Amino acid sequence: MEEIVRLVSDFRSYLENEKRFSAHTVRNYISDIEQFAEFLRKVFPDGTDVEKIDVVVLRGFLGYLHSKELDKRSIMRKLASIKSFFKFLLREGRIASNPAKIIHSPRVSKNIPRVMTEEEAQTVIETPVFNEENKTKNGRLKFLRDLAILEMLYATGLRASELVSLKWENVFFEDRIVRIFGKGNKERIVPFGENAASSLKRYLEEKRKLNIDSEFIFINLRGGKLTPRSLQRIVEKYSQELLSGKRVTPHTFRHTFATHLLSRGADLRTIQELLGHQSLSTTQKYTHIAAVELKKIYEKVHPRAKRKKFGEEDE
Repeated sequence: MEEIVRLVSDFRSYLENEKRFSAHTVRNYISDIEQFAEFLRKVFPDGTDVEKIDVVVLRGFLGYLHSKELDKRSIMRKLASIKSFFKFLLREGRIASNPAKIIHSPRVSKNIPRVMTEEEAQTVIETPVFNEENKTKNGRLKFLRDLAILEMLYATGLRASELVSLKWENVFFEDRIVRIFGKGNKERIVPFGENAASSLKRYLEEKRKLNIDSEFIFINLRGGKLTPRSLQRIVEKYSQELLSGKRVTPHTFRHTFATHLLSRGADLRTIQELLGHQSLSTTQKYTHIAAVELKKIYEKVHPRAKRKKFGEEDE
């Protein structure tokens, strides 16, 4: 199995240096491949050459994943990682043929991403309230940070990893734009509004008062860069009590950002650029979301949206 370990290491270097994937994405890929390698150790306790891994072995791994009662999306992601791994091995001449090529991914029903209404988004953003708890130096800084986070999530639609990696040097207040390095380290420009700009400036001023110097915008109370998980907890803190149990994540803000732009007339190409999607087809799911939301509004406000009994009058 030493060969597998070496190949996984080479694959990691490929993802980091050639594909230029984020550290988070690389970790996910390698975690999936290492799980596959662990399965191979059980199947071939005496070791095996990578050339001997065939379709039967790969299908056995899929069966193993199903036996662990993983959901289809998790299995689909792990299979995608393995397909990428074998495609890399074929490209590098480590294998003569790709056994993963004929393995099909499990069909997954497409769930419509959850979005907030404009009123709900505004409610969550306006939740942070300055109170007695925030009168300490750290309390005020945390309050202003959280407010800026919520404003920026809705104003820009950034991914969680992009927001926590945002640096002051990539924020241009005069033009109200941020420079983002997204998936594959691809650069894009995203504008933000006056409310987000005001929140960011207040947060920056407070950091300066406390002589806090950090290249990253959003930091924890120890001065370190926020993690995506910490960002998740902040969003949950301000949303869980307001939206009747509806789970709100940083990605919910991203879906909401795109849906509200589309419903107010933005074209798909513009939204694609703002979100940093490589393919327009990824962005097109928001046409369905917007249609669903518009239908809800229509049924709520149109006087003849719902059928009335004969003789029944409007109130």
